[in-house]
Amino acid sequence: MEALKIYNSLTQKKELFKPITKGFVGMYVCGPTVYSNVHLGNVRTFMSFDMIYRYLLHIGYKVRYVRNITDAGHLTDDNSEDKISTKARLEKLEPMEIVQKYTVDFHKVLEKYNNLPPNIEPTATGHIVEQIETIQKIIDNGLAYVVNGSVYFDVLKYNEKENYGILSKRIIEDAIENTRTLDGQSDKKNPQDFALWKKAEPEHIQRWNSPWSVGFPGWHLECTVMSTKYLGENFDIHGGGMDLKFPHHECEIAQAKACNHTNPVNYWMHTNMLTLNGKKMSKSTGNNILPNEIYEGTSKLLSKAFSPSVTRFFMMQAHYSSMLDLSNEALLASEKGFNRLMDTLNILENLETSKTSSFNVHNWKQNCYDAMNDDFNTPILIAHLFDAVKNINLIKDKKETITKQDLELLSTTLKAFIYDVLGLENTMASSDNSDVLNGVVEMLIKIRNEAKANKDYALSDEIRDKLKEKGIQLKDSREGTTFTVIN
Repeated sequence: MEALKIYNSLTQKKELFKPITKGFVGMYVCGPTVYSNVHLGNVRTFMSFDMIYRYLLHIGYKVRYVRNITDAGHLTDDNSEDKISTKARLEKLEPMEIVQKYTVDFHKVLEKYNNLPPNIEPTATGHIVEQIETIQKIIDNGLAYVVNGSVYFDVLKYNEKENYGILSKRIIEDAIENTRTLDGQSDKKNPQDFALWKKAEPEHIQRWNSPWSVGFPGWHLECTVMSTKYLGENFDIHGGGMDLKFPHHECEIAQAKACNHTNPVNYWMHTNMLTLNGKKMSKSTGNNILPNEIYEGTSKLLSKAFSPSVTRFFMMQAHYSSMLDLSNEALLASEKGFNRLMDTLNILENLETSKTSSFNVHNWKQNCYDAMNDDFNTPILIAHLFDAVKNINLIKDKKETITKQDLELLSTTLKAFIYDVLGLENTMASSDNSDVLNGVVEMLIKIRNEAKANKDYALSDEIRDKLKEKGIQLKDSREGTTFTVIN
């Protein structure tokens, strides 16, 4: 196993990774609340942990990757109703129809971006019994109380022996400012206390029987229950977006310690935000892009469609813990870099070998691993990949040399990092096939333009739709029609 260092949000420093069980990694990542199309910022988080999962597998670990689906108990911003129940009313559907609709969308988008599925994908509604059992344990341990059918975690009592704020580094008084205001807030002993179980109001759609009331579990509870059920009371890695650090992850730690009397997670990892054109993404201001709009080319904020692999490459050019700003210009630049990388893979197949190597492949390979072992530093890795690109082109131009053995090592390593670790896909055709493809599509664009000129819009639309079915996206503009391969 490689000597891997991970930045631990709990200790706020990089630490040598030592799994609890040699050769095995248990990793839990907070999944989506399935009440709407998956947000592009969330896609970045899941893509980052997909890369982490891929690298752990690549260096020889057996990984159990658990990522939940929140299909109940996640409260709206005004905290009066579950997000899924609210959306069910708006769309006049059953809550489980909403769950199914947006879970399918979530899976489709992540598959499009070449994310590997987790080993286990548990749902909150599938673990109601276990959540009720956990609440009862916390009550029995004296750290939760029942009021009017709802159950609350007693934060101040917990804090007498433990540290509520150990992850977020907040002092307990600050937590008052960030406590969700719930119906029945006056029932709480302290403002910092959070709900483990909420008695359902008459209009609340999702509801289950419990010893305390007909109601629903608190949002924080499901992750404690499902992570420990499938990974044990103490496991290796817990991940999520930095927005979940407080209160969600802080509450997870408190619940686990209150129930199991042990620190649940050794390494906490958090991804940073994705902005759009230098600003926070927002539907209300129009500064927003859905993941599918990027590869379908349907966003007014982009000049063209960008393939999922180009977008993934763009995401990997920043460290997972760094803020990243998406823009049309940034995607165009990433597309050039991605195409150059893929072109090089084609060149690699036809390089001539020599008796000696002027390019030190072994040192280059070690540099690649050193980058990834330094807290999964993908931007540094990519810089090293382009060092290889430079040298491969010099070898092609006979300005450098490489032996057959070194060429095999270079090819194997380069492909492993591009495909297996970064999760990129070579969507570019070979040069010969590319010329043919370009010619055929340009011919169809010409026929389509003639059809539009003759007001034969049915034929024009048919050509556009048939090409899209084959993974070719047309983009009309004042300058003319361009196309992008999106599959």
